This record gives sequence, structure tokens and C-alpha cells, in this order.
Amino acid sequence: MKKLLISTLIIVGTFLLSGCSGIRPHTQGDSWSRIQEQGRVIVGLDDTFVPMGFQEKDGSLTGFDVDLARAVFALYDIKVDFQAIDWNMKENELNNQTIDLIWNGYTKTAEREKKVAFSDTYMKNDQVLVSLKKNNITQFSDMQGKILGVQTGSSGYDALMGQPEILKNYIQGEPILYDSFNEGLMDLRAGRIQGLLIDKVYADYYLAQMGTREDYNITTGAFESEDFAVGIRKQDQQLREKINQGLRTLVENGEFARISKKWFGEDVAPDSLR
Repeated sequence: MKKLLISTLIIVGTFLLSGCSGIRPHTQGDSWSRIQEQGRVIVGLDDTFVPMGFQEKDGSLTGFDVDLARAVFALYDIKVDFQAIDWNMKENELNNQTIDLIWNGYTKTAEREKKVAFSDTYMKNDQVLVSLKKNNITQFSDMQGKILGVQTGSSGYDALMGQPEILKNYIQGEPILYDSFNEGLMDLRAGRIQGLLIDKVYADYYLAQMGTREDYNITTGAFESEDFAVGIRKQDQQLREKINQGLRTLVENGEFARISKKWFGEDVAPDSLR
């Protein structure tokens, strides 16, 4: 009886161990072989970030990054599944392996490079201050004593807090934090904040689509231009190489330019990819 019990425990223990490893077979090492075998990759995104990745009225996802990710992985016959995530937790989602990639207007920063690896830069961006034209805010110093909004966990928030002399020192108290730019723009229109620090690509596209561009000032200050890239787990070097190779192929065959012109009216590929 004792021998039978011990044998049973050994079998159960072995099953549990193998079961655990079966749940996350890609915990260690590069994910490329697993992605290739399964024929699918999971991309995390903020699904309110126009025009990079956002929901249409029917609930379907669209956007520049959505099209670009699909085009890159189509080269390898791999399907892209997109998963909406809490943008403030994006690096945790990636490293906990809830998602395989962060691909959604994700800016390279020194702080983020401590947590994740990045693909080659595929687009440039600036942080801009959006304000109602009637408030006569045409430079950052015009925010003196006024209330500013910014998205939680965004590169704009990092820039604001990391270089307070550029904008933060002018504003009243601490910035108001929003989960999405949409919420910030609603408060801006309602007068609850007087300025919103936001990605230029979002501001240009959103206001143009809403037909309200003439009601707003878009002010560029002294923050440095940003590099958009794909966020990848540090161990996923082969996956990183495949994405970089895919981006260069799309530039060479003209598909990158076609996608860019669809969303921005121009080819936004940086010289580094040409």
C-alpha cells in the first residue's frame, strides 16, 4: 500500500510538473519557434489610440500599426491577434507573457529599455500641447497656473515629469491623468483642463477626423522627437530580427509606403529603414 501511494504521488507530481510546463511552453528562450509553429502572435495595444490602433464603430480593430503588424507577419504566414491592454501595465503584460509584443505607437525611452527590447525605429513622433484656440495658448509658458492633462503611462507623461522645466513647472499642481486620450479631449472640450499633452500623430488625425481642427491650437515645445518601435521581450532576439527584416522588406517592396499614405497621406518610413 505504501509503495502504491508513493508511486501515485510520483506520477501525480510528474503530471503536474509537465502540466505546468505545458501551460507556458515558451517561458524560457526565444518565442519565435513557438509563434511560427502556432501560426499566431499576440500584439498588445491601447485600442483608443488613433490612428495607430483603434476600434471602428462595429468593434473591429484598424489603424496604421494594425495594418503594419499584419503586413509584417503575413510575410511569415503568421496571423496577428490583437489584445487590448491597460497601457499603464504594458511592460508587465509583455514580460508576464500575456502578450508577445507591444505594437501601438510605443516610444523608445531609456527607462523602457531597462524592461524590454525594441525593434528598429519605424516612425517619428512629437509630444504636443493641444488647447482650445479661444484660450490663447500658443506656447508652453502660456500654461502658467493652468490645468494640464496627460495619459497615464505614456511617453508624454515620462517627458513631462523627467523634464519639468519644459512644461510641468508652469502648470497648476500635478497633471490630471487619463487612461486614454479620448477622455482627456472630452475634459479639454468641457473646460475641466486647459491643455492636453498628447502624441502629435493622435492630435492631427483625431481633430481632422472630427472636423474641429480649427477650434484648437497644437503647440510644439522643446521635448525631443520620439522614435516609435515594437516592444519585445529581451530574450526574443530571433523574433526581433524577424520583425526588423519584415519592416525592411515592406519598405523595399512599397507596402510600407502604401500603408503610410493610407493613414498619413505620406510615406513616414525613417531613413534608417531605407
